[in-house]
Amino acid sequence: MAALAVSPTRMELLKLRQRVGLAQRGHDLLKEKMDALVIEFFEVLRRIQEARMKALEQLSVAHRALSMCFAIVGTLETKQASKETRRELQVEISTRHIMGIAVPAVEVREVERNALVRGYGLHMTSSVLDEASREFERALKLLIELAELEGSAFALARELEKTKRRVNALEYILIPRLKEALKFIMMRLDEMERENFSRLKRIKAMLEERG
Repeated sequence: MAALAVSPTRMELLKLRQRVGLAQRGHDLLKEKMDALVIEFFEVLRRIQEARMKALEQLSVAHRALSMCFAIVGTLETKQASKETRRELQVEISTRHIMGIAVPAVEVREVERNALVRGYGLHMTSSVLDEASREFERALKLLIELAELEGSAFALARELEKTKRRVNALEYILIPRLKEALKFIMMRLDEMERENFSRLKRIKAMLEERG
């Protein structure tokens, strides 16, 4: 660990003491922020786990509905209807803030649509196709919510890592260097004070001899 270049003066001693105090307060604040980020991060992870479970369950329901559609309507007819289905989806992506950190906010309109606006011809299809479409639309909505949560988790993880590096830099590098420099100045000032005291004693002794 490289030492700080300092001058052994009382003014420098006062400045260093102020820097140590500021660094310590900064460290404490960042540590509190890091602890709060950890709590928030694990809360988002818990919500991700729940959202992923719901999405997977809904996908399973949707695939069962699709298998039923294949069996009743027919594979070719179902695939043809899927080609005719409207694929556009209005998605608005913005940001919101968690503890001052920008995280993605996704808003989707009309994920679960009416059978009349899906695009395929109703006279050539069955209600099982409508059911399969509806289940996949519900799954899509859950997947979008899951993606939003995962985006929040990534943003929190980045901020947590950055905060952790700053805490470690203060705790293991800057503050120890400042304290080492503080210790050095105090030792040098003590030495200088002893040297001055000894010199003054010698001068006094010399003056007494001459007197």
